[in-house]
Amino acid sequence: MKELEYPFDNGFIMKKKRSLKRQLLGDGAVRLKKRVAVLGGSTTDDIVSVLELFLLDMGFECEFYQSEYGQFWQDAVFSNEELDRFKPDIVYIHTSLRNLSFSPTPRSGEEEIEQGLNAELDRFSQAWDGVKEHFGCPVIQNNFELPFFRLMGNMDASDRRGKVNFVTRLNSALYDRIAQRPEVYLNDINWLSAAYGLEKWSEPKYWYLYKYALNIEAIPELAFQVANIIKAIFGKNKKALALDLDNTLWGGIVGDDGVENLEIGKETAEAMAYFEFQQYVKAHKDLGVLLTVCSKNEEENALAGLSHPEGVLRPDDFVAIKANWLPKDKNIVDTAEELNILSEAFVFVDDNPAEREIVRGQLGGTAVPEIGEVTDYIRVLDRSGYFETVTLSEDDLKRNDMYRANAQRAKAQSRFADYHDYLLSLEMTAEIGDFSPLYLQRITQLTNKSNQFNLTTKRYTAEQMEAVYNSDEYIRLYGKLYDKFGDNGVVAVTIGKTDSEDKGRLDIELWLMSCRVLKRDMELAMLDSLVEQAKKRGIREIYGHYYPTAKNKMVAGLYESFGFEKISQDEEGNTAWRLLVEGYEDKNTVIKVKEEHYA
Repeated sequence: MKELEYPFDNGFIMKKKRSLKRQLLGDGAVRLKKRVAVLGGSTTDDIVSVLELFLLDMGFECEFYQSEYGQFWQDAVFSNEELDRFKPDIVYIHTSLRNLSFSPTPRSGEEEIEQGLNAELDRFSQAWDGVKEHFGCPVIQNNFELPFFRLMGNMDASDRRGKVNFVTRLNSALYDRIAQRPEVYLNDINWLSAAYGLEKWSEPKYWYLYKYALNIEAIPELAFQVANIIKAIFGKNKKALALDLDNTLWGGIVGDDGVENLEIGKETAEAMAYFEFQQYVKAHKDLGVLLTVCSKNEEENALAGLSHPEGVLRPDDFVAIKANWLPKDKNIVDTAEELNILSEAFVFVDDNPAEREIVRGQLGGTAVPEIGEVTDYIRVLDRSGYFETVTLSEDDLKRNDMYRANAQRAKAQSRFADYHDYLLSLEMTAEIGDFSPLYLQRITQLTNKSNQFNLTTKRYTAEQMEAVYNSDEYIRLYGKLYDKFGDNGVVAVTIGKTDSEDKGRLDIELWLMSCRVLKRDMELAMLDSLVEQAKKRGIREIYGHYYPTAKNKMVAGLYESFGFEKISQDEEGNTAWRLLVEGYEDKNTVIKVKEEHYA
């Protein structure tokens, strides 16, 4: 919904939140259902109402639980019957500077201040421990905004007795604790309040009148930021940038003005703005964001512009370059097919309002930000939260290289008449084994991202995956795939649970694979390893389950292709399959598998 895209009108959202909700619920979209508990140290009613809007717009239909006023710590640590029945999928602890129990004064001694700081940290750690014990779900935790007054003026920041100094140290220590807790995610209201304007954010009258710890007009800013974190935790981030060139990555039209006359570099104000934007775009490669070009241009001119000596981006920074005269929505769809991702995974960045409107109308799921002038590009993209980062794995750092290697594989395939011969030519080696701490973050990340090759689309939080990792009830397999073009990273995950009553039965709770290795027979190598481990456990039957979604139709017939027998199917298409382990023969013929990695 355009009204909920950044930059949005805070006042409009606060006034129209009920009608906006009706529009969203009436749009017929299929959304993920989640339960969100908001444990507040202040009033949270409007925060929840606006958070619900943003989550609906991002593809989530949520139920909410709100703690009683100021009962965030009690609910987190001790829970209660209502919260126990609610069983949250995620807990948001909404606290602020006003919820701190300790505040230094000019008379405070060093020991007293240290004790106060540690007591605050311990109090919030206890809250996280309580949520972990009762619900085992992710926690979003606010840090603390700076005070809106400084008792000692500038010295309040440098002196240990200053409140500004105390909050700064508290936030820093809080970050260290959160870094040790994979189930806890930071909501940075310290930065957000600074961006909004600290005096406006902390407007005291809203506290005195309504016990809101922030300006009511700022609530959409807060709710949008929290929604972006929830979206990222549950795998709804965008994956790729589709970038226009002329007047988007540089000033001017390369085909008309010539490369030498483009505005890019450090010579003029306009050139500097485009230069900094290119730096910002290129930095996204390290987050695992795929960079693509979608431009109406001659390819020769596009490549020349991307090779400008004063520019930052180069042709090899992009996994796909579409510089032609086709409609841009078609180019996005074609690029998505080449990369084996969905068009809704893209953010389309173009200075031309007409092109933006066409793509928005033709590709409903593709994000199309209103980027404004070049001086606004970074701010709009950054604040929109399309690529909100909650984990950062080694595979993320290498993702663009992996997709470029895929392009090389596709080129190599065109030289073979026989597909099997092509697969053999890749010289593939798989590392398949039990989960290890080294890959656990990436495995969890995959469960929340993979949609097309995912038979059950079950999602796991870090806490839930850790429980699977530590349980003897499961057969767990991760798969990495190497070939002559490089390392594809962790690309496959299978989780099977043994039956507590029938020890000869294994149910596959999760089977997924990254789109990067589709049609490479990695699924056959994983199946062979799964059966091998099942045999070692004395398992006689393996049951597979397929739960259809709008995105995973490509694997509807996977178990049948494996030789499983269909044993049931309901009206919604949910299907159960069975494989008898005895007599099973390996199916993988093209991938060499390292076997020493299974513990």
